[in-house]
Amino acid sequence: MGLFDFFKKKETAPEAQEALDKGLEKTKDGFFNKITKAVAGKSSVDDEVLDNLEEVLVTSDVGVSTTLKIIKRIEERVAKDKYLSTSELNFLLRDEIQLLLSENNSNDFRQFEYGEHKPYVIMVVGVNGVGKTTTIGKLAHKLKEANLKVVLGAADTFRAAAVDQLKLWGERVGVRVVAQPMGSDPASVAFDTLQSAVANGEDVVIIDTAGRLHNKIGLMNELGKIKQVMQKVVPNAPHEILLVLDASTGQNAFEQCKQFTEATDVNALAITKLDGTAKGGVVIGISDQFKIPVKYIGVGEKINDLQLFDKKEFVNSLFK
Repeated sequence: MGLFDFFKKKETAPEAQEALDKGLEKTKDGFFNKITKAVAGKSSVDDEVLDNLEEVLVTSDVGVSTTLKIIKRIEERVAKDKYLSTSELNFLLRDEIQLLLSENNSNDFRQFEYGEHKPYVIMVVGVNGVGKTTTIGKLAHKLKEANLKVVLGAADTFRAAAVDQLKLWGERVGVRVVAQPMGSDPASVAFDTLQSAVANGEDVVIIDTAGRLHNKIGLMNELGKIKQVMQKVVPNAPHEILLVLDASTGQNAFEQCKQFTEATDVNALAITKLDGTAKGGVVIGISDQFKIPVKYIGVGEKINDLQLFDKKEFVNSLFK
């Protein structure tokens, strides 16, 4: 069974949809309040409405370049249809955002099948405080529920709290954690984790890494060394480099994405803390600007509140 199939099977659609709707409430409220003000007193979509809409999207953390793309598309639709009422604007906006997301993430998570690699190695990157360790714990829980054997590697050896937190998650979800004393070489922890995973026949390895953007060269060297050492045990590891971003940081999330994608080959994104912010627009902007699939979104604090990102469901929920 692919991971996608498992997630869908385990989370009955109503439960997952309800959690998503609830998680996007703050973004939705802020977004629609702004749109309502943008079209107040107008019956048709004119230049002033488009200018106001542009401001709404930018202030909702969609990002300037993505906003300009969306506005251009809407302008083209308005020119083609000659007349569009402001009441149609929401439907039009929803369609254009969905189209944009589907164009950007051509390799959708539905295509991801776990079975090609054993162990399947995920290296998790991101700055401290974005919910990295929590995301690892919740993902490990999902995989374990799918009857996959999971091991975690505590390669963020610069913060004692990071290692302790990962151990707590390991105990909570019932998966093994490989750790060394604080200050140990992160690459050594990753090497040990992969060696023991191969010896124990484990299915998935998730490696936590230090979230320090002290400087890009230092980050690049450190992540590069971890990758090289892992490949001595599992050729082509890591199969997935998952960047965790906190939606509530808004434009900072774009900057972090830029730094990490320049430092290493990020091929998947997890966007967390959507439930605690009105800045859910970052999901749209980051997906568009970096052309990296958003695989997971965090929509709450419960252990099952890490969801697979479904573009259509996300946008539909936003426009409900």
